[in-house]
Amino acid sequence: MKLPITHASALALSLAACSEAPVAEVEAPTAQVVSDDVLAAAVANEARPDAARALDESRKPAEVLAFLGLEQGDHAADLISGGGYWAEILAEAVGENGSVTALEPEQFYNEERWTALSATQPDIALERYRFEDFQSEADRFDFAVMNLVYHDLYWESEEFDVPQSEPSAYLATLYAAMKPGGVVGVIDHVANPGDTREAVEAYHRIDPAVVRADFERAGFVLEAESDMLANPDDDRATSVFEPEIRGKTDRFVMKFVKPEASE
Repeated sequence: MKLPITHASALALSLAACSEAPVAEVEAPTAQVVSDDVLAAAVANEARPDAARALDESRKPAEVLAFLGLEQGDHAADLISGGGYWAEILAEAVGENGSVTALEPEQFYNEERWTALSATQPDIALERYRFEDFQSEADRFDFAVMNLVYHDLYWESEEFDVPQSEPSAYLATLYAAMKPGGVVGVIDHVANPGDTREAVEAYHRIDPAVVRADFERAGFVLEAESDMLANPDDDRATSVFEPEIRGKTDRFVMKFVKPEASE
């Protein structure tokens, strides 16, 4: 059946226009790594408590976050937060389009500290949970940091009401909580090879090879590691709480990534 001439002409013009001027694809904005200046300003924030600022020289937070590749607008997590040291810095660094969630076990929760932090950083979301029962929604974080606490997943303490748990359960939840391409930074005290739970109990340290194996078993990929916090003078056979080594332990920094979803 033939189309009326007016309709046929309109159709021809429409097709010609489509062929001559294809619609351009809109590219998603490229994520920008947080600049060194912004990281330095986040660390220098005078609202941070003196007790936190006193740790900066040892922890090198700006350098660690630069190494891990924190990006503007990231939805970030401070895992087993321990009072919000990293959450406070992240909140200043991710920008107005980002967010920060501190995930704090009930057994470690300090009401005085978190009340003070909420007054200066009200945008930090605090989620409390039983240490041995970590749960989270899926695909919610672009970035997470776990500072000097991964070894605690192998720790148990009657005094602090921390029962024995399995790190694999924690990591399965964490893997699900990270978005594809999401980064998890792990910093911890180095232990000599040996029984992991014994090293944690005696020294609060962990063998880096154990951490790498645990994360890779969970599906993460080790993208990079750094020796910026290394101390070759640490014999690794001393508790991290001993005065002569506290704040000066040999530490590793690992950058794990959740692989992008396959197309």
